[in-house]
Amino acid sequence: MDTRTLGTGTAALDVSALGFGCMGMTYAYGPGPSDADNIALLRTAVDCGVTFFDTAEMYGPWRNEILVGEALAPVRDQVVIATKFAHEFAPDGTRLGLNSKPEHITQVADECLGRLGVDAIDLFYQHRVDPNVPIEDVAGAVGDLIEAGKVRHFGLSEAGAATIRRAHAVTPVTALQSEYSLWERGIEAEILPTLEELGIGFVPYSPLGRGFLTGTIDATTTFPEGDFRTIVPRFTPEARAANLALVERVAEIATRLHARPSQVALAWLLAQKPWIVPIPGTRRLTRLEENLGAVDLQLGSDDLAEITAAADAVETVGDRYPEAAMKGLGL
Repeated sequence: MDTRTLGTGTAALDVSALGFGCMGMTYAYGPGPSDADNIALLRTAVDCGVTFFDTAEMYGPWRNEILVGEALAPVRDQVVIATKFAHEFAPDGTRLGLNSKPEHITQVADECLGRLGVDAIDLFYQHRVDPNVPIEDVAGAVGDLIEAGKVRHFGLSEAGAATIRRAHAVTPVTALQSEYSLWERGIEAEILPTLEELGIGFVPYSPLGRGFLTGTIDATTTFPEGDFRTIVPRFTPEARAANLALVERVAEIATRLHARPSQVALAWLLAQKPWIVPIPGTRRLTRLEENLGAVDLQLGSDDLAEITAAADAVETVGDRYPEAAMKGLGL
């Protein structure tokens, strides 16, 4: 597996070119495999060269961090574990809202360390921007944790360009994590140039459009109980029917390249910048192997132009989150 570097200088962090998003193992997609099966898959990912794993306190909540910590404990010195703060929960796990007050960040860091079973958090993201707490205070709190040795690197998620600049001026930001794929390209105009200017890495989540870009979902697909795609505007049957035009075009290109649509979508992302590290998630070994094949798929300039043109030609139908969640993105 090739490696890439997120961030620069003291904030630089070397990771595998493709990471592993662990959220779906315990959160958002309905009932999944057993913990034992998930742990086996994560350890297989390590065997395949993946060194970058993404979790968060919110995924469960808490359960995902415990799962990831147990799975990666035998190979702790070989991997980079990223987790996230920004939410507050009741003892029963009910989410109470955003909370990025410095004292809460410190508390969550200690709790994350315990759940993960590690001495330091490799990359600590603010999961969502908290409009009630100045980003300078957030960056300062994480900077204090870095000085204390509890955190190694600072990250942001779904933050706008101005917020990124303000945070980076206080504590160097190693990476921004936001949604980016062939059907979600909103970060291209302003965010990517800002990251390049500041030397900040980029970690696209949902790089396969929550499974849509794999070519396995169409307008007739039904989702299991508890799958959050049932409330996402982009996944209504009508929106899926309209959005299939992009998937069909990518599938045509993939056939010509003797690849899978998912591999073309991931390879296109990898080709955008050398400091982009997508984190597709999966629950199945076959999908893991398929995703990893994208790293070896070499797209020429003509291929990239054709793929980009296909994405340009199709206007994505439907918001990527329900209306209330869109308002809370903090962009």
